[in-house]
Amino acid sequence: MKPEPPKAIIFDVDGTLADTEEAHRMAFNQAFAESGLDWNWSVALYDKLLAVTGGKERIRYFVADFLKGFVKPEDFDDFVKRLHQAKTQHYTTMLADGLIPLRPGIRQTITDARAAGIRLAIATTTSPENVAGLLEAELGKDWENYFAAIGCGDIVPHKKPAPDIYLWVLERLQLKAADCIALEDSENGLRASLAAGIRTFITTNRYTRSHDFTGAVAVFDDLGDPLPFYRAAGLALPPA
Repeated sequence: MKPEPPKAIIFDVDGTLADTEEAHRMAFNQAFAESGLDWNWSVALYDKLLAVTGGKERIRYFVADFLKGFVKPEDFDDFVKRLHQAKTQHYTTMLADGLIPLRPGIRQTITDARAAGIRLAIATTTSPENVAGLLEAELGKDWENYFAAIGCGDIVPHKKPAPDIYLWVLERLQLKAADCIALEDSENGLRASLAAGIRTFITTNRYTRSHDFTGAVAVFDDLGDPLPFYRAAGLALPPA
């Protein structure tokens, strides 16, 4: 039986809309270096750090679990906040320079969904500055008009894998979970959307291919050919 078309698609951002994680890693390392720290997050280490969502939370996780013997400054919370702000500046510069394009098929999916009258939303743990930088560079200055709800950053108390950000978006959309689908790239994202009761589809990337995606409706390498996703999600197919 063909699934009912959703009333809304809720997108994760990092790793889903764009392959951002490598850029995040590089921006973190730039921030560490300019702060006089000898920290360097390799690809292998960053893969482990991605177990925790949120940039500030990831720094705290690194210090607590991977940096034994580090003496925290008295203003540790401010120290983490300053590091993250510096990292965000480096990251948004990359976005403005057009170095982080949307993943294959994402622009077409957004265009086709809007043409079909399906509402769009964002549910991410990344900062508002990161979201705006990416989507303004790729969709234009009116990018916010594409989305009926934009959930990002610290607007909810608990980040993924908690469902808070999805519940916040559902409330803003005034839709039931059953009326929506989510597009995610990671196990933490999947756990968050499923906990909110939302049917979820996965597009993997270099950091998430080995994750456990039990419970996802379908898993794709990307949406370079979006038709299998459209069929599985009950989306109207674009004109031939």
